[in-house]
Amino acid sequence: MATFLSDDILDAAATYVSTYTETLYITNALATTFQEASTTYKMGSKSSPAFTGPADGDVSGRKITVDAITDGVVDATGNASHYALTDDSATKLLAAGPLNSVESVTTGNVFTLTALDIEFPDPA
Repeated sequence: MATFLSDDILDAAATYVSTYTETLYITNALATTFQEASTTYKMGSKSSPAFTGPADGDVSGRKITVDAITDGVVDATGNASHYALTDDSATKLLAAGPLNSVESVTTGNVFTLTALDIEFPDPA
């Protein structure tokens, strides 16, 4: 395993995610497949989320930030605990993780999210 990777390598991965993400889903569990993100665990969605970065990671490596969302569409009532970023054209899950806090959502309403970071740590 590499013990060093140039920031350019980590930036390429971060840029891939921000370039190819078509939809951010909020989900009620951690999605590990496109199907889980877009259907099974889906609570709501935001098309074409905006990103900032890449930039230095908070601890090491690099990160991209999913900018705050103020106009997501809620499709189910319950608690959204995770996010998933998907490339819908390729039916591919690109990234998923926990939200900064659990969001109680109701069908037909709008959801908001604070900005969240996706970190690409330096190799150990």
